[in-house]
Amino acid sequence: MAQNPNPSLPLTSLGGVTRTIDDWATIFNLAIVMLPARAEAAAFIPVIKRVYATFGDSDVRTTIWIPSTPTITRRILGPIADEYLTFCDPDGALANSLALDRLPAFVHLRQDTTLVDASQGWSPSAWQKVADGIAKHVHWTSPNIANNKNPAPSPGWAISA
Repeated sequence: MAQNPNPSLPLTSLGGVTRTIDDWATIFNLAIVMLPARAEAAAFIPVIKRVYATFGDSDVRTTIWIPSTPTITRRILGPIADEYLTFCDPDGALANSLALDRLPAFVHLRQDTTLVDASQGWSPSAWQKVADGIAKHVHWTSPNIANNKNPAPSPGWAISA
C-alpha cells in the first residue's frame, strides 16, 4: 500500500536541477505520472498530454517520473521530455519512498508532500479516480483519462523488473 514519501528525498529533473520533494511541492500539489523505464511506457504519452492539458493552468503541477537515466528517459519520452517537468531517478528512490510495487502509477501529493491518492498499474478507471480527486482538491476540471486509444488495462510491471 502506498505511503507518504520522505519529504527530504532529493529528485533530479531532466534538466539537472536537484531539489527535495518538499521543495518541488512548495507552491503546487504534484500529480506524478510514474512510468517504467521500458519502451512500452511511450504508450502513455497521450494520457500524460490529456492530464497536462487539463491541469496545466491549475494549482497542481503535472510531472513525469522515470526510474532511469536522462538518456533512457529521453528515448522513452521523445520530444515531450522537455515539455513537462520530468524526473530521472535511476535508483527508483521515489517509488521506494512511496512504497509502490508496480508501474505505471499515478500519484497525487499535497503541497506538504503527504500522499492523497495513488493508482498502481494501468487501470483507466482507477487513474480517473485519482484525477477526479485532484480536480476536486484544487477546484478544477478533471481530465478524461479514458480514451479508445489508451493502452489496454494491465497490472503493469513490477518495480524491481
